[in-house]
Amino acid sequence: MLAAEDDRFYLHWGFDLEEIEKAIARAKRGGRLRGASTITQQVAKNLFLWEGRSFVRKGYEAYLTLVLELCLPKDRILDLYLNLAEWGDGVFGAEMAARQHFGVPAAKLTREQAARLAAILPSPRRWSPRGAVASARAGIILEKMQYAAPRP
Repeated sequence: MLAAEDDRFYLHWGFDLEEIEKAIARAKRGGRLRGASTITQQVAKNLFLWEGRSFVRKGYEAYLTLVLELCLPKDRILDLYLNLAEWGDGVFGAEMAARQHFGVPAAKLTREQAARLAAILPSPRRWSPRGAVASARAGIILEKMQYAAPRP
């Protein structure tokens, strides 16, 4: 998940300024606006906030992100993320996703299966971990998985 979603997770305090800068630069060049949310921001949104995009929701999300980072260790935030994430229609949490999509407990996933699950997270109701989109994205994630997420 770190390779796919937030590979500097252990190095920031809830906001990845490098990714935010990249997203802004891309938008200024006329590219499609892309997200730069960290795992902590996604936990704040999924745990406490409503769906949709607004400056009000983003403001609450920023505040809650700081609270989470101050109150919880990084490993607990990651645990919450993995258990809150939706991995398909009505499929919540990494354990349920592993069993639903691959018929094994999460601890028994292969590297490729884990990468395929991570690959569908941007749109888990539209993409299957066995589909073409997941295949393409999983290849990139597997490349990034060669390098451990840096820790402070």
